[in-house]
Amino acid sequence: MRDIITIDCHYLDQAEFAAAYLIVEGDEAAFVDNNTNHALPRLLDALADAGLEPGQVRYLIVTHVHLDHAGATSALAAACPGATVLAHPRAARHIVDPGKLVASASAVYGEAEFARLYGKIEPVPAARVREMADGETLSFGSRELTFLHTRGHANHHFCVADSATNSIFTGDAFGLHYPALQSDGPLAIPSTSPTDFDGPLAREAVQRIVDRQPAKVYPTHFGAVTAIEETADQLDRHLHFAERVMLDAEASDLPDDALYDSILPRLRDYFAGLLDGRGALGNRTETWQLLEMDLDLNAQGLAFAANKRRRKAREAGA
Repeated sequence: MRDIITIDCHYLDQAEFAAAYLIVEGDEAAFVDNNTNHALPRLLDALADAGLEPGQVRYLIVTHVHLDHAGATSALAAACPGATVLAHPRAARHIVDPGKLVASASAVYGEAEFARLYGKIEPVPAARVREMADGETLSFGSRELTFLHTRGHANHHFCVADSATNSIFTGDAFGLHYPALQSDGPLAIPSTSPTDFDGPLAREAVQRIVDRQPAKVYPTHFGAVTAIEETADQLDRHLHFAERVMLDAEASDLPDDALYDSILPRLRDYFAGLLDGRGALGNRTETWQLLEMDLDLNAQGLAFAANKRRRKAREAGA
């Protein structure tokens, strides 16, 4: 048995919004991403449904440490005591010592809301965490997993190519693909959320994925995607637009704290235009409810990037 199983984590109580993946390799398994502590029962149920026990899990792979991807790492590691966590070198330290990550997220959400959303995130012993270098290949049964560092969305992001299925687990580097928005053909949404957005690097990451000619990609949001070239073309256009919005905000006369409010309407108008040719999809309340959180996060990320560039320019001129 060499399956890839999609696990709906029901993140924020929404179906088909965020996934984790289970790779079954003979009598062993590996998880790719793990969502939050609330998803732990679903992860372990999927493992049991595959006829496996927690002791048979060999790897816990984390594409990056944003909490909708890695929030359950410590809980899953505790449940699967023989598993090794595989992470980007810049992500590994936050898995071993999540204090800074938790403090930062708690400051954004407030301690009570953070606890409600994510629960308690514990350190994972350093001996159980392995850093994966760019291009490093790992044998897992009869398949090979290759780790591709892919910046642009997050500096601590990698994708994972699977030789057995000619597929790539793309985290957020190949966009967001909600099934509810695919009824009239592929629709990819780029993720420019805080704090590491870089347009050229994000486009480079997309191209690196395409260059490997995968049959499928598995983004965390959500499920297998086979329209690789069409999706890549969309993402290239979307990321160019996002970068242009960010540069316009940077060059504007608006104060730093007003950039977000100027960016969000431009993103909404852009996606309204994309949805115009998709019949009733663009007029559905559910469509905009699904998009709203990502457009808000994307606007925050672009405003952060514009302000960061402003700060650097001011420092260089000082």
